Order: sequence, then C-alpha cells, then structure tokens
Amino acid sequence: MNDLALLLTPEGRALLDEVRDTDPARELAVATRLRREHPAELVSAALGQARLRQRAAVKFGAEDAGRMFFTPNGVEQSTRASVAAYRARRLADSGVTSVADLCCGIGGDAIALARAGIRVLAVDRDPLTAAAARANAGALGLADLIEVREADVTQVDTAGYDAVFVDPARRGGRGRIFDPEAYSPPLSWAVSAARRAPHAALKVAPGIPHEAVPEEAEAEWISDGGDVKEAVLWFGTEPGAVRATLLPGPRTLLSRGLPDPGVRPPGRYLYEPDGAVIRAHLVAEVADRVGGKLLDATIAYVTADTLRPTPYATAYEITDHLPFNVKRLKALLREREVGTLTVKKRGSAVEPEELRRKVKPQGPHAATVFLTRVAGAPAMLIGHPA
Repeated sequence: MNDLALLLTPEGRALLDEVRDTDPARELAVATRLRREHPAELVSAALGQARLRQRAAVKFGAEDAGRMFFTPNGVEQSTRASVAAYRARRLADSGVTSVADLCCGIGGDAIALARAGIRVLAVDRDPLTAAAARANAGALGLADLIEVREADVTQVDTAGYDAVFVDPARRGGRGRIFDPEAYSPPLSWAVSAARRAPHAALKVAPGIPHEAVPEEAEAEWISDGGDVKEAVLWFGTEPGAVRATLLPGPRTLLSRGLPDPGVRPPGRYLYEPDGAVIRAHLVAEVADRVGGKLLDATIAYVTADTLRPTPYATAYEITDHLPFNVKRLKALLREREVGTLTVKKRGSAVEPEELRRKVKPQGPHAATVFLTRVAGAPAMLIGHPA
C-alpha cells in the first residue's frame, strides 16, 4: 500500500515516467543514480512498477500498461484486454448498462466494461488490489464510470445492477486450483449470485468439468490467438448452449449436439481443432464441417481426404504415416533434409524436445510430425501446414 501511495504522488509519477523503458540489465546502475536524488523506497517502487508494466503490456497493450498500476498477482491473474473487451461487448449488446464486478482484481474487466459504456461497481477485499483498481480507473479516465469498493464480495448487495460479473480467485498457496468449490469464493456461491441477477457472467477455468455447468447457464470457451484463455458461464442468455469463441474475430462455433464422428485411417489432411473447440467438446462440429473423422476415438485429431479451410481448426497436408519408430523418423528427415521440425503430440508420452535431440534435424527444409495414436496404435504422421 505504501509503495502505491508513493507512486501516486507527483514525484512518484514523474519518476515512473523516467524509468518507463529501463532495461532490466541496467536496473542496478539506474537505481544507484536515482537514489542520489530520490528516496530509496520510492526508487525501488518505481523500478518494480516499471517491470510489472513491461510484463503487463502483453495483456493490456503498451499504451494502457504504461499508465496503469499493477501488483505481481494482478499481472498474473488479470484477463487479457481483448478477452475482457469481448465479454463487455456481449453484456452491452444484451442491454446491460450497469455491472457489479465482484473480485475485480486490479480492474482489467472493469476497464473493459466502462469502455463499453457500462457503469461498474468494482469490488475486491484486498486493500492493495482495490487501491490499484481505483488508481487504474483514474489513470485511464474512467473514474466517473467505475466505483471501487474494498469489501467482501459475499456481503455486497447487487440488487441495483443489471448484471453481475464474478471472477473467483483460482490460485492458492500451492498454485492453480482445479476444484470449482475451492475457488474463492466457491463456484456454488457465484452461481447463487448469478441467479439473483437479470444477467451474469462467471469466469471459470477452461478445464471446468461440463457436468459442473448449471443447466440454466450457457457455457462458452474462449481462445485468443490460438491460446485457450478461459471459460465463461452466462446467465440470462441461452440456457444449455455450448459454444467455442475464437479471438480475434470473434468467430463462434455453436454446439448442434452432433454424435461422435467415428474413426477412419489417415487421409490426405489432418485437422487440429482450436483448443477452445476441444474444451467445449465440439470436435464433432469441426469434423462435420470438413467432412472428416477421427484418427482415434479418444484423440481430437480429425482426418479427411479433402481440404476445407475452417477457422476452428488448423489444416496440415500429410505426406507420411508410419508406426512410431525414432530410427525411421530420423532416416526420413535426413533423406528430406529437414532442419526445422515442429513436434505436436496427443496421446503420446514422448516429449518434443527429447525427440528433437534424438533425430537431430539438419537441412534447409521444414516439417511437422504428429505423435499420436491411429486406431489405438502409436503412430507418426509427417506433413506441413496446408
């Protein structure tokens, strides 16, 4: 709290501007020079904040991150700005004009909501985190739309708001928490809060079991740039709907309740579904789009004889299908002068780096090898992006 208070003073803000682009390798020299003119505590706080802002640029963009205030946990646990903006647009498009943002963290979601024109009550029980959220609302010119309150979210009355957004803490002293009832607050509490509001969005881990999704909720898995970021349980939208949304875009694939696509031998093309598609259990929808089936009943690789581009899967042209054998793979790669080898795996215990060490790829060409199972048998499929 003291560090943040120091940084919010005119001297602190000026020092933050001065150390904005400090190279981590030069921190010691910069700190030594600055301590001749500023208190050591302020210099340390400014350099620490500069490091956090540099890390946060990946999530928030350099311009916003360069004005915001972060805690180490805040950088780690904040929603990527593109994902938060997508969620905020969905709420705004539903007619929501006010949101109670419970477990607001350093305010990333509150910022996105406010930029969508939504009035926000942002609540967090941690004093430093709430102070950072308040400072961020001011730094980005959104203080008129964001009220920050330091409180226990379970004690906050949300009756006057169109929607609630809950982002429970999913990390503890031992790392990530996988049991939804071990979230803080538990998922069951978040669901009860959602049921009391006209609209709600609950951010949960993408690995949430489908059976844990309430019947009246819509479940959406979101990826950004191919990386699965989160799942959201929506209330007040389409009960029972399941969708995968890919950013940028957005592109959304809705479940049609299709049966499993069946298994067939490898065709000319292999399709690797986006991670959000896999998490949403929508591989059958992708297989239907490309006219394909699975390589193995338990693995999310789709194969087909024709190329049908889809945003929901990456297509590869397969040149070779071999039983798993490192020596045969090494000989084939040497024969084709493959020096750049991309290793992908599903259903294989072999580690990509271990395989690269063994085959020692050399040459001007590139290839992709899939370590997987075909109808239950360990296999290697070699190809390249289609």
